[in-house]
Amino acid sequence: MTMPNAVAKRMAGLVARYGLVDGAGDQLAALLEALADDEHAPTTVREPHDAAGVHIADSLAGLELEVVREARAIADLGAGAGFPGLALAAALPNAHVTLVESIARKCVFISAAAASAGIENVEVVAERAEDWPAGIDRHDVITARALAPLGVLAEYAAPLLREGGALVAWKGRRDAEEERVAAGAAEQLGLQLETVLAVFPYDGADHRHLHVLRKIAPTPERFPRRPGMARKRPL
Repeated sequence: MTMPNAVAKRMAGLVARYGLVDGAGDQLAALLEALADDEHAPTTVREPHDAAGVHIADSLAGLELEVVREARAIADLGAGAGFPGLALAAALPNAHVTLVESIARKCVFISAAAASAGIENVEVVAERAEDWPAGIDRHDVITARALAPLGVLAEYAAPLLREGGALVAWKGRRDAEEERVAAGAAEQLGLQLETVLAVFPYDGADHRHLHVLRKIAPTPERFPRRPGMARKRPL
């Protein structure tokens, strides 16, 4: 399909805003096409004008953080339709981005979308985060968007991070209780809340925040717990 002029202009604006490499804009546009062309895509936001904001611009907001821009090994947990992972892979061609998604049909879509966009620095893993031993201690950044409460995300992410790495969680309006619980969980996991950055990726995205939790110490050997325990019995 041909991208509407307004959407093409928006992609060009994102490329300029973040100083992306040649070709990244075409890859991002191809991701929008993959969403629009597949009626079974695992998201309700498929129309290019809306998806350009909700999926692409929102994902690229992670580039506001130096830890994301400098990462060379990223894992996107609960990747869903592939965001933010696929958009970050297009933006960061020198990074290896692993999209971790436990539902097989979503993995099929992610792989097809990456292939159609020519994004080669990605890997799709059909596992739960807690049941992925190959990922332990390997990542500079773990990303998660619309997946779980912050404390649960901390438990998912901590074993997968190298010391000095960071969890970056996409969240909406700040919740003091959620952050209090997350701080307690982080203390048990070797993480520490570093910053909460307000971002404004697109019109209407009010109260959007990126929460950064840095790994400052080894995660205790009892983590990860069995799949599902982080949600059933949160720290």
